[in-house]
Formats: sequence, structure tokens, C-alpha cells
Amino acid sequence: MKKIFLFILLFNILFSVNLFAAKNLYLSYKKIPSNVYKNQKFEVVIKALITTDNFDKLSTTFTNSSNITVLNSNSEWKKISNDTYENSYYFKVKAGNFKLPDIEVKLWSNDSLIDVSELSATPIRYSDIGKGDERFSNIIADNILLKAYKTKQYNNKEALTIIDIDALNSNLEDFKLKNIEEQGISNLKEWEGTQNLVYYFVTPIYQKNLIFTYYNSMTKSFKDVKIPLILQNELVSTQTDLNPNDSTFERYKKVAAIVIFVFLFILLIWKRNKWFLILTLISFIIAILYNLPNSKGVVKKDSFVYILPTKNSTIFFKVENEQKVEVLQRKNGFIKVLGLDNDFIGWIKDESFGEN
Repeated sequence: MKKIFLFILLFNILFSVNLFAAKNLYLSYKKIPSNVYKNQKFEVVIKALITTDNFDKLSTTFTNSSNITVLNSNSEWKKISNDTYENSYYFKVKAGNFKLPDIEVKLWSNDSLIDVSELSATPIRYSDIGKGDERFSNIIADNILLKAYKTKQYNNKEALTIIDIDALNSNLEDFKLKNIEEQGISNLKEWEGTQNLVYYFVTPIYQKNLIFTYYNSMTKSFKDVKIPLILQNELVSTQTDLNPNDSTFERYKKVAAIVIFVFLFILLIWKRNKWFLILTLISFIIAILYNLPNSKGVVKKDSFVYILPTKNSTIFFKVENEQKVEVLQRKNGFIKVLGLDNDFIGWIKDESFGEN
């Protein structure tokens, strides 16, 4: 009788332990691509099946990965039904020998661990596309929309173009045009899988259009985007980055000031009149002021160069190292400068300017 009792007691203990150790959390892939491309942003959806109501949060960790970046590791889990939760994680591949991370999810209740489950990495094929395409912009996206574009004269030989692009499930941060020296990101925003990019580039003034390609991940094909380079008519110095030193009007003013001084000086010698003396001195001062060389200085490291002298102006680019410049104009707390090393023109804030 005692043996039977001990056997029943031991069975109950083992059964209770087994219940306690029962799984409460099961993981699976709901969405995962079979093939990805270099620098592509792609989505992996994880499904969690939970067999208990006694929990208050889920936490996720990523391990054993290589040459891949998790872009939203802190993404919150969303409840789909009473026992099902899902999370969408976005990844970006850096090289062909990448490895998707192992995903570990923990189930918690009042800071006490209830259960833990791991989803092992699954292999994904890799492709490096667009190598031989001189128009390829490094972008892989479900779709791209060119919202706006504007071209203005930058200097006498070049034009500055600003473009505004929206893209879905893309890597617009890698956007780059080949065979163009001056280009860069002015602004980049992202929300719920959509990105917006404001980008600038400088082209020869005679160029009438620019075409770049991107890889459409929905149609599995390359798509062209054509940007007309149509110069705007307004060439006011406050609206463009035209170099006033290259202005024909400015040159005429300088020459005219010298001619007037010479003419009055000849009249002064001929007439020897005090009024001619006064006029000659005034013209001499004006000629000197018009023909004095512009002051020079430096743009401090990490300063921003703006397209316009306004607070809300688009940032042209950021100065990585101290740049020698010539001062062209001052307005509204901004200074218009000409780069002496790489021949850029733009506006900087007064505090960004320093003496040599």
C-alpha cells in the first residue's frame, strides 16, 4: 500500500513539473525573402504564438549575425488575435557573405521570465546588381516617385539641381549619381516604410536632362527616372548661387569707375578747378572701393553651407575640413562665400566664418 502511495505521489510531482515546463511561446517566420540584394532594405515578419494569458511583455534579441544590420531592433510587438503576436523587422545586407541573425524572444510577467524561444537563421540567396550600369543609383525599392525638381544657375559654367523623391521600402540613404563630382543629401526622412529624399547635384550648364535607374523589387527589373534640367529665369543673387565676381554688370561697374576717375583727373589737370579736385577725389575713392579684392577667410570645420541666406534654407553640404574661402556678400546674418580649393559657392552663418 505504501509503495502504491509513493508511486502516485511521485507521478503527481513529475506531472506537475512537466506542466510547469510546458512551452508557452512558439515562434515562426510569417514573411521572409528568398533572395536579397546588396544594400537592400528588406522585411522579415516574425509570428509568436502564446499559450498563456499570464504575461505582460515580449523582448527580442539578435545573435550570431554577420554583414547585416537590424534597422529597427526595438520594434514593438503587435497583437493580432488573442494568442497571436507579430513583429516586422527590417534588415540591410552589407556583403554577400552575410548571415541572418538568430532571433530569441522572451516572454515576461512582472520582470519574471516565463518562457524563451529561439528562431534559427534561415539561408537567403544574395545578388549584387547594377555593376555595369553607369546610370544605376544604388537604389532598390518597391517604387520611386519623383515629386519635384528645380534647376538654377550655380556659376557661369554649371547648374545646381534640387530633386525631391519618395520611395517605398527603399534604401534612399545610399542614393548616388555616377560621374558627378558635386552631389549630396540635403534632407532624408522615413516613416512606416516610406522614405523622402531631398538631393542636390551640379551638372554642366549645357546639360538638358539626367537619367538614373533603380531596381524595382516588385517587378524585378530596372526602371529609368528622367530629370529635366530646365534653368529657371530668376537670377537674383539672393535666390541663386551665381558668383557676383563673374557678373558682366560687376565688371562694367569696376571699369566705369576707373574710366570716370581718369577722365576727371585729366579735367583737373586741364582746368585746375577745386570742384574738379573734389570730384576727382570722390571718383578715386569709389574706384578703389569697387576694385578692392574681396576679403578672405576660412569656413570652420563641421559648418553647414546653405543654398539661400534664410533660416529654413536647404543645407547644400557639410564642411568636413576647414575650407579657405573668399567673401562675396553679407546678408541677414549670412555670408556668401566662394571656395578657393574646390570652387563651391554658398551661404554660411556668420559664426561659421573665421580669419586665416
